[in-house]
Amino acid sequence: MDGAPLIEVNAEAPATYSRISWVLALVAAAGFALLLGGLVQSSLRANAARDNAAAWQLHTYQVMLTAERLQSAVFDAQRSRRGYVINDGRDLALLIPYRAAVAKVPGLIRELRRLTADSPDQQQRITTLDALIAPQLRRMADLSTATRQKATVGNDGSTSAGEVNINQIRAAVARIVDTEQGLLRARNDRVREADAEVKAASRSLSFSGLALLVIALVTGSFAVNALLRARRAAQDAAEAVQARIALEVAVNARTAEIAASNTALRQEIAAKQAAEAQIRQMQKLESIGQLTGGIAHDFNNMLSIIIGSLDLAVRRLNEPDGRVRKYIDNATDGAKRAAALTARLLAFSRQQALAPEPIDANVFVGNISELLRRTLGEGIKIETVLAGGLWRTYADAGELENAVVNLAVNARDAMEGSGRLTIETANTHLDDAYARDHADVTPGQYVVVCVTDTGGGMPAEVIEKAFDPFFTTKSVGKGTGLGLSQVYGFVKQSGGHVKIYSEAGKGTTVKLYMPRWTGADATPRELLPTAAMPVAVDGEIIVVVEDEERVRLVTVDALRDLGYQVVHAGDGREALTLLATMDRVDLLFTDIVMPNMNGRELADAARFHREGIKVLYTTGYTRNAVVHNGMLDADVAFLPKPFTVQALALKVRQVLDGGGVNRRV
Repeated sequence: MDGAPLIEVNAEAPATYSRISWVLALVAAAGFALLLGGLVQSSLRANAARDNAAAWQLHTYQVMLTAERLQSAVFDAQRSRRGYVINDGRDLALLIPYRAAVAKVPGLIRELRRLTADSPDQQQRITTLDALIAPQLRRMADLSTATRQKATVGNDGSTSAGEVNINQIRAAVARIVDTEQGLLRARNDRVREADAEVKAASRSLSFSGLALLVIALVTGSFAVNALLRARRAAQDAAEAVQARIALEVAVNARTAEIAASNTALRQEIAAKQAAEAQIRQMQKLESIGQLTGGIAHDFNNMLSIIIGSLDLAVRRLNEPDGRVRKYIDNATDGAKRAAALTARLLAFSRQQALAPEPIDANVFVGNISELLRRTLGEGIKIETVLAGGLWRTYADAGELENAVVNLAVNARDAMEGSGRLTIETANTHLDDAYARDHADVTPGQYVVVCVTDTGGGMPAEVIEKAFDPFFTTKSVGKGTGLGLSQVYGFVKQSGGHVKIYSEAGKGTTVKLYMPRWTGADATPRELLPTAAMPVAVDGEIIVVVEDEERVRLVTVDALRDLGYQVVHAGDGREALTLLATMDRVDLLFTDIVMPNMNGRELADAARFHREGIKVLYTTGYTRNAVVHNGMLDADVAFLPKPFTVQALALKVRQVLDGGGVNRRV
């Protein structure tokens, strides 16, 4: 065979193989590029569908929230007007929330129509709701008729004087909300479906990237083989691999952006739901506070009669065996307990008259520690941790003491009479971030009084209800459920904030954040000893003005029993007539809430004719002419109802001797 090779080597084979390799590589790259482009478009469409579904979901929340606000505005108008009617139109301050609520209604109805413009059925329901509300608001606007004819509430929520039919409006709002709830469920399903589509698109992109990488490795091997035959083919293959890697990075980046957008949307929805829950809780506490404040006002007048009469009976009693005195003492004790309960109701409703003053919390805690040691018993070890450089705060010292004592007594009960109670003070700053999470907090500087116990702690569901009035975890007869409510109302009325930190089995910490005071120090006042019963000096004459006859007569008897000469009147006009005929008047003792002319107006008129006349105010209701934002005016001498004869004697003597201004007994 002459030694010739069996197979002839083709010199063109390497170039041909290189061209085939490049053709295969280009075809594969183009196919997968098209596939990847399609998957990217699919992912973008899925994300757009997800964003659209989420937008409609938020739209549904807006419709439901606007409907609830409309219902609340109508109910607020009705409650405020009803309070005005019950008060016979004497307290114009009750019309402020009524008018504010009525002013909101048209805008809320327009907002509902705008939000539901895409739903003819909802538009019809809103028209029906508007037809229910409009005539009721017109009837409520007739305040002169309402004060002449007091309404009586019917079983369906309507009244004989044309009050809003609560059940019809509530049913109309419920139909709107129920429809939106149905839409919300459908839209929630659409959001979940869109999420599934986005996840599926992301998985497809990931699988395509992996497949693309595998193809890149295969074509790379062809390119390496071709490089042995043609350097140019290898270089081109390397550039193709780099292009595909860059594309994969871009796809991954877009996938990460989509995931971040979904996370942000879920966080926004969660924050909105939390804010709505806080608003509902605040509205609930405000409604309860308005109710308790009105009840406490009437109780204080009745208790003034009872306590004053019992005090006078004791002073005039001369009974050998002491049994009658014992019965009177028992009745007096019951009346004082009822007065304390009424004071707690007023504290929760933020309607007590506070007499604030600058307070050094370190000195305050030091003074109260000894009282707590005697009150809590030997089984409780009390520790104090006082901060250096502590700011001053501005509060009613007596109410702050009541608040800390309430917390300490609760702590003792939680520790079952044995444990460690720690009272701390500190300076702190509540920033904007904290205020965003707590709707009732104003950012700024605060002085903190912190009470910590080593008891069993409270679970989250108990903490949530802890400040509700009459809520208690104690057994029957062991507590009224008003201690923490009183603390909450006092702190809020003082412009502060209260927070509970607790875990079951790890104790409880309650922090009172009181606003920082940067003004001048308080001027020390000379106070009469509380055990004293000062009497009249040199035939002093007092004019008593009170529209409640029984309260007036008891007060007159008590002052005369103390040696004062007393002239009395049933209203401001009668009092001015008396003052015009009298040569000497040492003190004007007047109720504040009276028909025709309130106590402040009477005092101003009296001072116009008798410059320098001394005035002592009294009332059982704090939303009046001498209390603003829960604080007594600076030039006011005040004695809250109900009061004992001793408290009356002390306060009258203080005012006549030139003191007692802006100070409660």
